[in-house]
Amino acid sequence: MTDADLGATLPLPVPSADMQDRLARRRSAPAQSLTTPGPSRTEIERILLLGARTPDHGKLFPWRFVVLGPQSRAGLAEALALMAARQPDPGKAAKVLSKLTAPPLTILVLSAPIAGHKVPEWEQQLSAGAVCMNLEHAANALGYAASWITDWYSYDPEALALFGVGADERVAGFIHIGTLAEPSLERPRPDVAAKTTWRD
Repeated sequence: MTDADLGATLPLPVPSADMQDRLARRRSAPAQSLTTPGPSRTEIERILLLGARTPDHGKLFPWRFVVLGPQSRAGLAEALALMAARQPDPGKAAKVLSKLTAPPLTILVLSAPIAGHKVPEWEQQLSAGAVCMNLEHAANALGYAASWITDWYSYDPEALALFGVGADERVAGFIHIGTLAEPSLERPRPDVAAKTTWRD
């Protein structure tokens, strides 16, 4: 959307069996299993554009993207490997770095709330989470698998500095995108009836 589109009438929602089917089968992929091909530059830009169409109270856009290709992630993983040795479980901390290096593309979503704004910071953080989910849907719509995760380096101050995370920002998620050689297996899903309260 451009400024010229502002105020344009958007089409009303219509039933879509295809969208229902996609949502019914939505499944995060194991990040380590994501491989090439990954999205092209044009497809990445499309994924970001679609991801940014998210609920956002106040139109604040309280988040930003960092697109990480294979080269940048290889360098980051090398530096993170040294930090992994200082984690409570060094072996596990080092092992999860393969989630960062295996996929052909990673989009780092940073929550960047505007402090002191009338829109509560919690709502701004929720918007960043909604962006992460939208990016997964957008990647799926273009035929790619995706994985939304965080790991220890999402919370380690020294690691955050490596990723260029600002003092007032937090990692909402690493969205890993690529292709799966084999379909994912279904996992347990919640008993929606047990999680739902009806009030007339």
